[in-house]
Amino acid sequence: MLVGKELLDKARSLSNHPEDEIARGCGYVGPSGRVLRKSFYRALVQAKGYKLRSNGPGRPGNRSPRGRQAEFRTKVHGNGNLLIGHAYTKKLGLVPGQEFRIDVKKDSGAISLLPMEKKS
Repeated sequence: MLVGKELLDKARSLSNHPEDEIARGCGYVGPSGRVLRKSFYRALVQAKGYKLRSNGPGRPGNRSPRGRQAEFRTKVHGNGNLLIGHAYTKKLGLVPGQEFRIDVKKDSGAISLLPMEKKS
């Protein structure tokens, strides 16, 4: 991945191409072949001499050093499904295939998941 003056020169030479082609030409491509747009744009900004804040070594922008943090919130999706993410099932020690009975309390709007007894 080009940086600094080399990045600016290469980007300028490709300026009549689409943005993704410019990023590719400057080496901003991930292992899967996906264009790393955010990294490319950050490198361009830095090459122009602007200082970008960082939350620590190797952590650009506002990213937490621990990665994405789970929020205890969810919403009903357009298809009517309500998703409980991996972070919560992992926290509870739930495993694939485990079954639950859904208990709905209409008056309070509460939904409870009650583990089903394992059949021996």
